[in-house]
Amino acid sequence: MINDHFTPIDLSTWPRTQIFYYFSKMAPTGYSITVDVDITKMRSTLKNKGMKFFPAYLWLTTKILNMFPEFRTAVKDGQIGYYDTLIPLYATFHEDDKTFSLMWTEYAEDFPEFYDNYLENQRLYGDNHGILSQSGMVPPENAYTVSCLPWISFSHFAVHSYENKDYFFPSVEAGKFYEDAGKIKMPLSITCHHATTDGYHVSRFIDTFQYYADSFDEFI
Repeated sequence: MINDHFTPIDLSTWPRTQIFYYFSKMAPTGYSITVDVDITKMRSTLKNKGMKFFPAYLWLTTKILNMFPEFRTAVKDGQIGYYDTLIPLYATFHEDDKTFSLMWTEYAEDFPEFYDNYLENQRLYGDNHGILSQSGMVPPENAYTVSCLPWISFSHFAVHSYENKDYFFPSVEAGKFYEDAGKIKMPLSITCHHATTDGYHVSRFIDTFQYYADSFDEFI
């Protein structure tokens, strides 16, 4: 069963109340930051175990975002609050017609459990075409967007849309691996709404991603 528990925020004591109002109502603002992360150890660990990198990337990104309530902040029924956990909503590419479909896998704190659930989703829905591959279902309300452009090793990536005015989850994008001085690097971009997330929070995400990528063997 998907954990979509939502905790309201008391605006009278929330330190971000004025910041949230300013960047969501007065001057809606988002920003993107792209860095290169060293995935040498993480990739080697997964290859030695015969495991795919993409689901590991989904899991690690989600694990870190779930550590910080700023990334889980949302508006539900007109109330600002945060979810207990985020769920990755990601693209599955179809080689036959070069289109993609969106799929999601419930987050599990245990990486092998998440990995097996990801593979099962691919088995059940991976060949389904259309924008949503999990037929008859809609993404959970606490799903955030995370994806990968495996064909492009970019130095910057940005996506901003405020059509859904009350959407404050981050979006994360990875790029094509490349080698640099014997290390395997991966471009990693995170796009955030300034109403809920500042540069400080993004720095914690990036630093934690690198730390866990260097010690990924502890999760397997």
